[in-house]
Amino acid sequence: MAPRKRALEVVRSEDGEGKPSRRNRLNFFELAYQKIEELLVHCELKPGQFMTMLELQQITGFGRTPVHHAVNRLSADTLIIIRPRHGLHIAPIDLARERMLLDLRRDMERFVIRLAADRASLSHRNQALHIERLLRERRVTLTLDDFNSIDRRIDALVLEAAGEPFLVHTLRPLHTLYRRIGYIHHRFMPGQADLSGTIDHHLGILNAVANRRVEDAVKASDALIDYMGQMFTGMETGIDPRLLDCSIEPLLGA
Repeated sequence: MAPRKRALEVVRSEDGEGKPSRRNRLNFFELAYQKIEELLVHCELKPGQFMTMLELQQITGFGRTPVHHAVNRLSADTLIIIRPRHGLHIAPIDLARERMLLDLRRDMERFVIRLAADRASLSHRNQALHIERLLRERRVTLTLDDFNSIDRRIDALVLEAAGEPFLVHTLRPLHTLYRRIGYIHHRFMPGQADLSGTIDHHLGILNAVANRRVEDAVKASDALIDYMGQMFTGMETGIDPRLLDCSIEPLLGA
């Protein structure tokens, strides 16, 4: 379903004044955020790209208000830079900065995964088992786009099981940053298209949370962060810098 059509369905229910209800407005804003986040992760909005708010509305199919709301959030997340009177700048990827932030994510994920494994309800555990089974059944045919969609569900499930809303606002931007790194690594680095490694690390997390094995969950989380650190090692020497900042002029003959 096209984003615009889906969005219109979300706000079809109106209040007595013919305006979308508060609940539907919030859903509308969240859909716009999710769509733009997806475009960032899949580099359809290229790092380093300049654009206008109107162009982003046209790309997403959402109106001015939800796009403006989403852009403000993504600006706070350091993923989009707002240039007053000049438009929007999709933040270039700074590998040194994002590698440094990986240490921050490691510590935060340890805290979150410990809470999630300890507090996971029966519903959370069943969801984890369901996603684990899905990954095992589809691991051979799973596309990178499909995996990113499942990865977003895993992140949301772990945060929900942890039960601390503050953590959502803190970790969600980091999840987006590293989902984009993973996308570039698997899509553009030679010989790295195989998703088996990243799938296995996520299976370890899911299984530990589903069985409420707290220390195993922490070890699985650390292993995933280590795996991501290895991605940076390869990308620092082997990636085309224009994939990290599309404004970089190509070398002669490149």
